[in-house]
Amino acid sequence: MILLYSATEHLVAVTAGRTLRLDLTLDALFTAEDPAALLRQCLTGASPAVLPAKPRAPLQSQEVWAAGVTYFRSMTARKEESKDAGGGTFYDRVYHADRPELFFKSTPHRVAAPGEPVRIRGDSKWNVPEPELTLAINSRGRIFGCTIGNDMSSRDIEGENPLYLPQAKVYDRSAALGPALLVTDTPLPPATEIALEILRAGAAVFSGATTLSQIKRSFPSLAEFLFRDNSFPHGCYLMTGTGIVPPDSFTLRSGDEVRITIAPIGTLINPIA
Repeated sequence: MILLYSATEHLVAVTAGRTLRLDLTLDALFTAEDPAALLRQCLTGASPAVLPAKPRAPLQSQEVWAAGVTYFRSMTARKEESKDAGGGTFYDRVYHADRPELFFKSTPHRVAAPGEPVRIRGDSKWNVPEPELTLAINSRGRIFGCTIGNDMSSRDIEGENPLYLPQAKVYDRSAALGPALLVTDTPLPPATEIALEILRAGAAVFSGATTLSQIKRSFPSLAEFLFRDNSFPHGCYLMTGTGIVPPDSFTLRSGDEVRITIAPIGTLINPIA
């Protein structure tokens, strides 16, 4: 396993107890036929480095996409929020269907780095973070790693009408990625935990956890559907859905802090603007 951190003008790799500077771009990594092999080649002769004090989001030209309703908890939450709009059965159907729900999430300039604020929409009153394992997929559709993603969501807007999903999901700073990109030849084990903690004035107001074993769909299947009749010249990231949903009485407030932890990758921390 190799952890990659994005600094201002270079990448920093942490592997086997060493911290090394790489003269490699993320675009070159995502367009390589075998990103892990290219990375191992670049590690040879790399000079020592220190971790960036403020790592950037680990993306360059990559689009960010997302999968929805991949966990049972997500399906029940979507049905509940949209029941008055008559869209509740849509989520039950997609949860059990062969074809997954996939949607565009963000371009790089809309993505918040670790420590940077993510936003809640000014025209929404019910907002939550969605902690998600996020796949790194090269331009040929090959999964070669993962990071942590925060898929910010305006639940009242999507609940009013499922056709409003792009407005509920896609806006400035509606996503965060980081703190590092984990490059590995071995998928994370099903027991891997995703943990969410939301702090308000320094105190926890919500916490929850799930594991990758709870996701209904396989990661290769999600990637295959994403790349059907679609091209990603610079590769892409794919958020894989959330299994942690705060209660309906909860909404984020400006000044809150969202912490998402996936142990092999680290903790993604973002304040709420």
